[in-house]
Amino acid sequence: MTLTTKIRPTSVFLVSGGAKGITAKCTIKLAQHSPCKFILIGRSELLDKEPDWAKDCLDEPVLKKSIMEYLISLGEKPLPVNVQKLYNKIISNREIKQTLQAIQQAGGHAEYLSVDVTNADDLKEKLAAVVERTGSITGIIHGAGNLADKLIEKKTEQDFEKVYTAKVKGLENLLSCIKPSQLEYLVLFSSVTGFYGNIGQTDYAIANEILNKSAHLVKQRYPECHVVAINWGGWESGMVTPQLKKEFARRGIDILPVEVGTQMLVNELHPTNQGTAQVVIGSPMVPPAAPLDSELRTYRIRRKLSLEANPFLLDHVIAGKPVLPATCAVSWIANACEELYPGYKLSNYTDFKVLKGINFHETLAHEYILDLQETSKTDSQEIIFQAKIWSKTPTGKIAYHFSIDQIHLVREIPTRPNYEFLNLAEDNIITITGTDFYQKTTASFFPLFHGASFQKITRVLNISPEKITSECIWHGITDKQQGQFPIRWLNPYSIDLSTQPLWIWMQHFHQEICLPAGTPKYEQYAETPINTPFYVSCEVKAKTATSIVADYTIHDAQGQVYSRLLGAKGVIIPTQSLRSN
Repeated sequence: MTLTTKIRPTSVFLVSGGAKGITAKCTIKLAQHSPCKFILIGRSELLDKEPDWAKDCLDEPVLKKSIMEYLISLGEKPLPVNVQKLYNKIISNREIKQTLQAIQQAGGHAEYLSVDVTNADDLKEKLAAVVERTGSITGIIHGAGNLADKLIEKKTEQDFEKVYTAKVKGLENLLSCIKPSQLEYLVLFSSVTGFYGNIGQTDYAIANEILNKSAHLVKQRYPECHVVAINWGGWESGMVTPQLKKEFARRGIDILPVEVGTQMLVNELHPTNQGTAQVVIGSPMVPPAAPLDSELRTYRIRRKLSLEANPFLLDHVIAGKPVLPATCAVSWIANACEELYPGYKLSNYTDFKVLKGINFHETLAHEYILDLQETSKTDSQEIIFQAKIWSKTPTGKIAYHFSIDQIHLVREIPTRPNYEFLNLAEDNIITITGTDFYQKTTASFFPLFHGASFQKITRVLNISPEKITSECIWHGITDKQQGQFPIRWLNPYSIDLSTQPLWIWMQHFHQEICLPAGTPKYEQYAETPINTPFYVSCEVKAKTATSIVADYTIHDAQGQVYSRLLGAKGVIIPTQSLRSN
């Protein structure tokens, strides 16, 4: 049985890069939560006392002016590079001392060791003297790292070594100083760059992915040790400059607040998380959009589909047969377009049609083909595609399954509009809630055949002959369950859920059901939340004996729109066709 560990006052953490920056802030937070002993190591020199000319110079201009005067007094020219070098030395010294003081004030004990983590011999020698005072090291937090961001064709061997050795060689050297049997914690500061990749950071991605794999390897060999590689995203401070923060905001990349991130470290070291060797805390490093040329291209993408590869299909069975949801066909098309042009996102599409659909039974084709045709490009603004999904029958005849006339990809998603007819008042006409919508009961019959992957409507807030308003909450499913239809910008599972209120409306007023036939217009402004309530306002625009047309607006409690399906068409079918399921 795997043992859980707990940080004790006698625990000793060796922290690389832990005297400055984000690693220092994380260490301070850990000390505040679990006061113990820390050995902080870094390359910066720690001065016994600050030079007289630097005292009381707290603002950058004042300190730099004092440095210039000092250099002039020595007969040296106050060159900017020399001024900056001395300035960095003083600021570094101050930050190290502030970190040590903060740990002491939290009830912990901290010592600083000026040593390069990539120098194994020097590290062992200097650590030996400190360990005599602190006791044996029981934990490692490896936060040291360097950046040398450049496109791969411009990177030098020196760039690679600078980035790679701090992470990888540094870890090797830290582990060589400690007996594995005495190690209770191993915390590796990795990056979302290693998990997702990022332009200009090939070396950084390689180094961090090695840390990720190292965490899994150590955990396998020493299961009693609490091992975790934390794939951090960008922080509000540290290596994220104001310019980079602005660029991240433009690209929709979340920045991690210091207080939130440091607490997440503490949370990850709780014994309940001992079994997790790798965690991602941060959004993907979405690349900036590439410039567009004027050439209009065509693409053909082939895909073999199977029920085994897509477990979610067992939650979408109609009349005894697994059927591909129309929303999954749309996500296949949208994801393919976005992968062709990183940095661009689906803004809207027009004239989506369900032609033959795809059923997962004996008629499943050998392969399905997605044809994409670029019909328009506006540099740095918009790309428009036309799409068709088709296959060949055993006799060689072409069968068309889905089509979209225009798919619009843009760099900048428009601002979320507000739903002007917002009404979340409860009329208590339909009182059943939650999973009862997906069950046949004696009280009422709402034929929602959907399984867990596509649930759930939590309640109907109000209903009238013209409209139904529902509260929904979609609980995430695993990557394995999503199979060949992963969630990206567009979530096919929550969108399918968003169309289900119309089924309730039809059953309530007409005792009928329908299946999707097409959508003249879809717009997306934000990702539908997961594990958080959202609302669907469905307005019925027209109904005949065989068809129905409705507008769906998916929004939050304040009426801000996530997405809209406008003029969505449904074909009315006999209720018993679903009951046979």
